[in-house]
Amino acid sequence: MNILDRIIADKYKEVALRKSIIPVRQLENSVLFDREGNSLAEALRNSTTGIIAEHKRRSPSKSVINQKVSVQDVAVGYENAGVCGMSVLTDGKYFGGSLDDLLLARASVKMPLLRKEFIIDEYQLLEAKAYGADVVLLIAAVLSRDEIKTLSEFAKKLSLDVLLEVHNLEELEKSIMPSLDMLGVNNRNLKTFDVSIDVSKKLSQHIPDDFVKVSESGISNIEAIKELQPYGYKGFLIGENFMKTENPGPSAVEFIKALQR
Repeated sequence: MNILDRIIADKYKEVALRKSIIPVRQLENSVLFDREGNSLAEALRNSTTGIIAEHKRRSPSKSVINQKVSVQDVAVGYENAGVCGMSVLTDGKYFGGSLDDLLLARASVKMPLLRKEFIIDEYQLLEAKAYGADVVLLIAAVLSRDEIKTLSEFAKKLSLDVLLEVHNLEELEKSIMPSLDMLGVNNRNLKTFDVSIDVSKKLSQHIPDDFVKVSESGISNIEAIKELQPYGYKGFLIGENFMKTENPGPSAVEFIKALQR
């Protein structure tokens, strides 16, 4: 089993457990459940920089990235820097995140929040809505076309934006459907963990213009963004670049200033 298979196997168990503890009605009665969402797709369309900054404590490939900074400080720092949205990892076992991180970020900022999670069940979309997310991530590598359709259509009913992540042409071709808002190309090879922005360049011509194009992984410098913009990319997910510094917010400020020069 590769790492992704292990994560997904654990996720099925985790979701079954969560369902047994917190009923759907309780999620639907949450204070945030009826809040009007803030579209990340719209924010990216109207932005000249397109930065989606991440809150991530650790990862399976990097172990600890940053355990010191508080979610609130990171969220406020990113919002002040002018990012388009913030991605919050909510997986506990492999990334050290939680739904409480999403809740704390939501209490601190107005910008769009993406629940970054390995979503395999509609229940997780209800959780995302109840904990203040505006956007959810679906990963084509772990879902069938039917599952992508069911989950994305359910997300749209909840007024959530959908970012679908692909790694290759095969995943992209099975995934294109009207219930998606953004198509994200992950530049990381899941088997080798090698990263190359050439993946985004190659796939760009296969993504219809109806979708906002997002490039993910391996974007650690301004040159990478300037190289990808002519390929139609409007969004750039920056996962570790800011988090591995002592103060992610000020790092994002410097990065965006340099990008706008």
